Amino acid sequence: MDKDWILQQKETRRTFSKSTWIPLRASSDNEQGNVKYIGYMNEFFGCGSVAFPPENREVAERLSWGDIGISTTIAPYAYTDGYYSAIDEYEYNDKDPIGVHLVLEMPQPVVGGRQWILNPDLIAALRLIKEGEQWVRPEENFVVVAREVLDEKGEQRLIEIKREYLLDYLAARNLSLRLSYYRQRVENVASLETSQYENLDSHQEQRDGGRYELLIREINDVFGGSWAMFRTWRTDIDEDEDAPVMGPETDKNTDYEKSQGRKGGYEGVRVEGEFWRDEWIEHQGISTRVRGDSEKSLPQFIVETDGTRLASAELNNEDIGRWLWFRSSIVNELLDLRGFSLKWYTAETGCIISTSGYSIHFGINSSDLITIYAYDVARLPAWEQHIWAAHNVVPDGKVSSELLDSQVKTQPASTHAVEELFFEVIDMLEGGFREVFDVPLFTHDINRAEAMKHISRFASKDQASLLRLAKELVRIFTDRLDVRELRKLSTHPNKDKLGSNKLLEDVLAQKVGADNARKVFGSIAGAYDMRVGDAHPTSSKIGDALKLAGIDDNNSYLRQGEQLISNFGQSIWWIGKLLFKEA
Repeated sequence: MDKDWILQQKETRRTFSKSTWIPLRASSDNEQGNVKYIGYMNEFFGCGSVAFPPENREVAERLSWGDIGISTTIAPYAYTDGYYSAIDEYEYNDKDPIGVHLVLEMPQPVVGGRQWILNPDLIAALRLIKEGEQWVRPEENFVVVAREVLDEKGEQRLIEIKREYLLDYLAARNLSLRLSYYRQRVENVASLETSQYENLDSHQEQRDGGRYELLIREINDVFGGSWAMFRTWRTDIDEDEDAPVMGPETDKNTDYEKSQGRKGGYEGVRVEGEFWRDEWIEHQGISTRVRGDSEKSLPQFIVETDGTRLASAELNNEDIGRWLWFRSSIVNELLDLRGFSLKWYTAETGCIISTSGYSIHFGINSSDLITIYAYDVARLPAWEQHIWAAHNVVPDGKVSSELLDSQVKTQPASTHAVEELFFEVIDMLEGGFREVFDVPLFTHDINRAEAMKHISRFASKDQASLLRLAKELVRIFTDRLDVRELRKLSTHPNKDKLGSNKLLEDVLAQKVGADNARKVFGSIAGAYDMRVGDAHPTSSKIGDALKLAGIDDNNSYLRQGEQLISNFGQSIWWIGKLLFKEA
């Protein structure tokens, strides 16, 4: 190490009041070697914190490392007169709570060690859940709000919180957080003159709002010295008695021995740099999450064909009477976020279900744009609005007619989305197999909500993504077919060599003939060939596969994706219709 490391000059210039992460409690070190010998190195960081209301600010200003550092006792206490001090209350004097602990400490004397607990009120207020070593906020895309660092024994060495969320909570409770922290760096060297610390002297100084001290001492002066031991014992106990009783202690029934000596001979020099600082973390008076204050950093949205924009706050009115237009790519971006899902209402309308608890009703218009009632977007949390704003475009192609049917005429269309129908016909075919053949059609079930994210017309943005959509269709249907059971039902002479699609086609051929069965399986076979094209995009067979799947490549890619899903689903429907029509 060099002088800068022991002098901590970079570290003392940095304050937590401007940091992304704020430590609430810390006690971590990184030891190397034996503390009494040359070569030993260690870096320790400890931090304690207490939140105080304004009325106790004057008292809190006097509190430092010895008062709110990691040696502070954090525990409930029941006084004999009936007064009870809760574990999250910080008392400077007995029965006088003046602050709040945001991290609680629970000793575990029976099993050993101790446990730090993030204040349950903070967890509930910010609506966090714990996942592993992190606390996340599901309604904000599962963003990590707080996290802990564990040592090799599984004990917490650090709990820290993201400043943005801490300030929100502090503002809601009108509290200010006082940090008191201490950093120590130590290295044992053979001699000062032959080390990088040559020319340094022990000193103290006020620096960067804290106190720094450099201590240079002989290791022998630190750990060497004299020692003494004194042992005393009772002499009046008869060990052969069944129930011995000791009387009062006197000089006649006790004895003692003592010894003393000196331990030393340690070589080398201990160089130790220490820094203490107290710091306030102040809120900004705004609490959008806990208290529900108005968000000041909301985007603007295009509302007119000339590009005119209105602020989100002006659109946050149920009677606004305006719609917004978005690129369809917004759907995929939102579905890529954890916890978001897609639900269809009609052939051209559906909703995006958000982790914030809202369902954003959308329609697809004639220009393949997403249209949404402005209020539905303007009421969303700020972080979601910014995602929507990035996909906002000038109005084109009018508002989705089916969306107007629902929101203006209050007569929702009686149409159905091809995506919903795809999964419905799969369920129908599977049910028919169980009822008629008493065998499962598929080897395993699927998570329909998750599958819906990938089986969607929005997944088709270009030819490459259209081919990937075909791959997803094949994965959901063909790849799950139970080949073992289908071989039992097949009468084909080469059934042991046939794949899953061909086996199911042979089962249908037994009912309607080989030619009819081949026609029914045309779209499925085309999608299967498209899947091969996804692996080999330069293949000249892609055009033939698109034709076999019944896709008109003159349509937009979104509509080609819709057509692919529709044709694949129709093939499945016809399989069931023809296979079980007499059942």
